[in-house]
Order: sequence, then C-alpha cells, then structure tokens
Amino acid sequence: MTWRLTARSRLTLLYTGLVLAAGFLLTALTYVLLFHSLRLHIDEAMSTLLTRAAPVLLVVTALAGLTGWLVAGRILRPIRTISGTAKRLSAENLSERIPVRQPADELAALSTTINSMLDRIQHGIAERDRVLNSQRLFVANAAHELRTPLTTMRTAIDVTLDGEPDRAALVAMAGDIATAVETSQRTLDGLLVLARSQAGPPRRTPVDLAEVVAATVADAADQAANRAVTLWADLRPAPASGEPVLLERMAGNLLENALRYNHAGGDVTVTSGTANGYAFLRVVNTGPPVTPDEERRLFEPFVRGVGNGTRGAGLGLSIVRAVVTAHDGEISSTARPTGGMDIAVHLPQALVAPNSG
Repeated sequence: MTWRLTARSRLTLLYTGLVLAAGFLLTALTYVLLFHSLRLHIDEAMSTLLTRAAPVLLVVTALAGLTGWLVAGRILRPIRTISGTAKRLSAENLSERIPVRQPADELAALSTTINSMLDRIQHGIAERDRVLNSQRLFVANAAHELRTPLTTMRTAIDVTLDGEPDRAALVAMAGDIATAVETSQRTLDGLLVLARSQAGPPRRTPVDLAEVVAATVADAADQAANRAVTLWADLRPAPASGEPVLLERMAGNLLENALRYNHAGGDVTVTSGTANGYAFLRVVNTGPPVTPDEERRLFEPFVRGVGNGTRGAGLGLSIVRAVVTAHDGEISSTARPTGGMDIAVHLPQALVAPNSG
C-alpha cells in the first residue's frame, strides 16, 4: 500500500517550509548587513548571531508548523463535512444536503454545486419511480382489460354448449363473441396508438388543425344524431406541425369523449384558431357533472366516466395527452359547473401555413 500525505499534512508542510525559508532568508540578510557594518570582531559577532538565531529559528519553525496544522484543519473542515455527507447518502436517502458556509467562497460554491447535483439526482430517481409505478399499473390494467372480453367469450361458449343449443342460442353466442372481440380490438388499437405516440418525436409535416377537425366533425355527425346531441363548429385556420394520423386520432378521441359523456338534447361545441403563438383546438360539451377527483384522473389510462352508449376502453383521453405531449403542446381541462367538460389543446403554431387541398 502506497503511503500518501493527506491534504492537511501537505498544507502544514507548505506553511512550515515557507516560514523556514523566510527565516533562512532573514538570517542571511542580517548576516550580510552585519558583515558590512561590523568590520571588527566579525567572527565573534557572527558566532553570537548564529548561536542566538538558530534556537529562535527552530522555535519559530515549530510554531509555524503547529499554526499551519491548525489553520489547515480549519480550512479543510468544510471538505470533511462534504465527505461525511457524501458517505451518508444512498439511493434510499438523498434528502440530506451539505451546509453552505458564509461568506461565499470556493468551498461554498462547491457545496452549492453538489447540492444542486443531488437535487437533480433525487428528482431523476423520483421520476424514474413514478414512471415505473405508472408502467406497472398500466400493464396490470391492460392485462385486466384484455382478460375481461376473453372471459366473456369463454362464458358465452360454455353456457351455449352446455346442452343442445339451437340456432337462436348459437346466434346469441356469436353476438356476444363479436362484441367481446370488438372490445378487445378497440383496446389493442388504443394501446398501439398510445405506444406509437410515446415512442419518440413524431414525423412533423404542416397540418391545419381546422381541416383535421372538420373531417372529424363530419365523421361524427351520425353518432351525434343517434345520441340526440347537437354539434356546433367554429373552425378557423390553426396551422401547426405534426403527424397527421396522430393528430386525427387526438381530435377524434376528444370529439368521441364529448359525445359519449353527454345526454340527449345536449350539445358539443368545437372551435379552432390561433392565439399567442399557438394553434388551438377546444371542445366544450354538456353532460353529467364531473367531480374534482374525476377531473384529476381524467387523462389516466383505463379511467372511464359514466356515459351513454358503448362502453369504451378508457384510453381515449390518455391517448390525447400522449399525442399532445409528443408534439410539445399543452392540454387543459375544466369541469363546467352545469356539467360536462371544457378541454383545450394548444400546439406550437407553424410559421408557414400548410397548403390545403
């Protein structure tokens, strides 16, 4: 094992060496001055000087060494504090921070830098844990959602084949299986779109949200009529940049959600345009009241409200959020006092408007 001097020992030797060198220099200077001023009895004077100066120099050197040791310890104390704090830190304990000394100096700057680094590490670990927990919950919910229609199909088959089924029983079983398959397909399609939107930055092309939403509104006209819901649209140019397929799915999910969680005689208002450097899409619908807890969980996967019609997969708004995030946009939602929701999507406005047609 190689023996090495500590920082404190090196500082002590440095201070002592400087004092010793200064003592020798002072003695030499005195010697020269006396040599020129004392022509007589020079040997006796030099002998007396050296005899008296040597012990003084040794005492001064010893005091300098002791002082250097104490001063070095005081200077290095913050470093020992930093080292001790670093040893106590672990993945389970990142809350402790290094005290920042005053007045501010190089060691205070070092402490501040290390504390900032610890803040980033702690935030990164917390974010990693949040993502892992979210992924575990997502996988568990996805497995449950896919298991449910399979169980429905198995039950329908077992009940129908338990005996001698007639044509009507077989037709009913086929209908149950078709419904379960449709549910599974919707869930899988939603999972694929969600995975695609979270896979990385989308391919960006000029897109006018007004054109995207206009096509979506036209496609939803029959569904709105069947639900006795009135569709209102005020679509002004909203040039953005993004992947058209994902943006179409985003708009479609917003509109489908507004229609599903509505009531007969209700309405849905869709607007688009630009404001403050953003292209926006806003969907406002009537419907049942939304509690604060429901509003907080609105964009989580597999979360459903109580709506009319077909039971969805609970992925619609989570896909909307994922698409908006992938396009560097923002999404906001407000529960209306009279019932229903007010959801707005803002995407960075394109500098050049997309060519239509």
